Amino acid sequence: MTDQTRVIKIDGMTCGGCVASIYNATADIDGLDDISIELIDNQATVTFDDSKTNIEAIASAIDDAGFDATVANS
Repeated sequence: MTDQTRVIKIDGMTCGGCVASIYNATADIDGLDDISIELIDNQATVTFDDSKTNIEAIASAIDDAGFDATVANS
């Protein structure tokens, strides 16, 4: 188990409802330990167990919720 913290840029967020949608879309991802969404900065900081999930799967769940998620360079 190795915890990683990464940033995902998110386009399309306009309000608190968007933030709630992203929290709901990522709530059931096994291995996602924490997600902090910054509406003003259009990004989320995620901490996850890389033996259970990966940053691409988390970004894909956000995409599936109707947003444009891009993994930021680390």
